[in-house]
Amino acid sequence: MDINNLRAIVTVVSLLTFLGIVWWAYGVKGNKKRFEEAAMLPFADEEADLAELGLDRNGQRKAS
Repeated sequence: MDINNLRAIVTVVSLLTFLGIVWWAYGVKGNKKRFEEAAMLPFADEEADLAELGLDRNGQRKAS
């Protein structure tokens, strides 16, 4: 086995890994809800802080 065979094997394994990741990200229907929840995580702390201060999303005081 020379270096060119090793390079070919690594290339094929890398391509299969890439295709597996693409399939996992776009092909599995059950992941959509989980990905949407994960996409909103950066905003979770901000909403909790505003609620603690009694403010709405625009920074205005909530009507009591």
